Amino acid sequence: MQMDEILGTKGSVDSLEREWYKTRPGPLLEGFPEYVANEGKAVEIRLYEIGIVPGLLQTPAYARCLADSNVRRGTITPGRADRRVRFLAERQAALVRERPPMMLMVLDESCVRRRVGGPAIMAEQLDRLLEVAASPNTMVQIAPYEMGEHRALDLPLNLLTMPDMTVLAYAESQIRGHMERNTDSVLALLKNYHQVQAEALSQAATVAMIREVRKAFS
Repeated sequence: MQMDEILGTKGSVDSLEREWYKTRPGPLLEGFPEYVANEGKAVEIRLYEIGIVPGLLQTPAYARCLADSNVRRGTITPGRADRRVRFLAERQAALVRERPPMMLMVLDESCVRRRVGGPAIMAEQLDRLLEVAASPNTMVQIAPYEMGEHRALDLPLNLLTMPDMTVLAYAESQIRGHMERNTDSVLALLKNYHQVQAEALSQAATVAMIREVRKAFS
């Protein structure tokens, strides 16, 4: 938006365009814009994902492939697909700041083995994961299939630690997202996250697995 350029807020967590997206009906689940507003301010982000690479780690080509797939199924329009991809790019850009948040990410093994797009898209995406794993403010772990029933979480989960050290939780169903602030509920989810993290592969073993999967797309 032109006003963001005038105010110097373009691309920031305080941009008017981001605030406009929060109030405009679109391709985002109910509750998700509220989560994103807090994500951009968090000092620590914990993610657990199943099936696809988390949005914050997706390459533009990977994100576009997922959005276009929704268009082909008729669940969103091409215009909304474009907005979804742009919105994701804004989320990623908002985390590039002088003091970036610590990011702890546990990915189910399906995230790196499920093929999205062609070999070139997957190769680029796996390279991106390796790049992220090498960053000093991130930790990437894979929860291998072998964890079986020991996996404490069966659905994706996002946990945000805010500047005042409060922790917020966010989870989604197929039709809506929900922000949880109740201390007891969030602490229970945090405990489950820690259990998954403890059972997951180390970052070194995770990098080795990603490199091995990457060979199939060379």
